Amino acid sequence: MSQQPATAPVPDRQPLDEHAAASVLAYAADQRAKVDVLASVLEDIAVNGYPAPETGMLWETARDAHLARLADEQPRVA
Repeated sequence: MSQQPATAPVPDRQPLDEHAAASVLAYAADQRAKVDVLASVLEDIAVNGYPAPETGMLWETARDAHLARLADEQPRVA
């Protein structure tokens, strides 16, 4: 992913107000951080192989923790 924003002006776009632009930038940063975590996990697997099943987490436990995190998040507008 590119860290650089688009530089060429696009004629048919409507500008965002300051609050909306800040929200979009915060969401983009959050998504970029999640992708960075995923990429680091995949790189670790590529270098070191899969972790032993005994050291992992049950999928039910991971699912429940993820659902709890989602329930605690603030609602977002798409």
